[in-house]
Amino acid sequence: MTAAKPLTKSAPKSGARAGGRGRPSKAKGLDLKETILDAAEGLFARHGFYGVTTRQVAAEAGVDTALIHYYFGAKRELFDAVFLRRAEILNQAREASMDAYLHSHKGAMTVEGVIEAFIDPLLRISQDGGPGWKSYFALVAQVNNTPAWGGETMTRFFDPVVHRLVETLKTVRPQAEYRDLYWCYQFLTGSMMLALSETGRIDSLSEGECHSSDLEAVRQRLFAYCAAGFEAVVAKARK
Repeated sequence: MTAAKPLTKSAPKSGARAGGRGRPSKAKGLDLKETILDAAEGLFARHGFYGVTTRQVAAEAGVDTALIHYYFGAKRELFDAVFLRRAEILNQAREASMDAYLHSHKGAMTVEGVIEAFIDPLLRISQDGGPGWKSYFALVAQVNNTPAWGGETMTRFFDPVVHRLVETLKTVRPQAEYRDLYWCYQFLTGSMMLALSETGRIDSLSEGECHSSDLEAVRQRLFAYCAAGFEAVVAKARK
C-alpha cells in the first residue's frame, strides 16, 4: 500500500497573508491601496462617479471587491480617497509657489504674477507627472461641474488655498470688492480646469492650429487672459 501524499496548503489569494484572515501585510497593503486608487481614479475620470461600481474598480485593479471595502469602505469613501491623495500635493505645491512669489516680489506684486503663482504648479505637474495626473485633472474638472455635490467636494479639498489667492489679490488691488474677486475666481477656475482637462475640443475647432495637450501654449496665454479679465472687472466696478 503506497503512503498517502501529504496535503499541501493552498497559496493565499492576492493581497492576503497566511494566518491573517485574508488581511494583507502592511507593505503589501500599501501597494494594494495605491493600485486600487490608481484603478478607481482612471475609471472615475472616464465614466464619472455614478458610472463606476466598486466591482469594476476591483476588476481593474485585479483584487477582490472585499479589499476595497476593507481599505476604503463604501464607494463614496473610495472616491474621497482618490480625490484627497493628489489634492494634498496640489495644495502644497500652490502654497509653496505663492510663498515664493510673495517673498521675491514684496511690494511689487502684480495680478498676473499672483495668478501665475497659483496656476503654474498645476500646469507643471500635468506636464511632468504622468498619466495618473492627467486622469486626476479630468476628474477635478468633472467634479467642479457637478451641481449635486461637486461644490461641497471642492470646498472640502481646495477652499483654503483659494481663499489665500483671493486675499492676495485683494492685497494687490485693495479697491476690489470681494464679490468681484470671487466672481473672477469662478471664471478663472473654469478656464484653468478646461485647459487642464485636455479634451481635444480646441484641436478640432481650430482645425489643427491649436492642441489641447500643448500646455506650454496654455502657459503663454492663460495667466495674461485671467489677469486681464480680473483687471477689467475691477476697473468697471469703480466707475
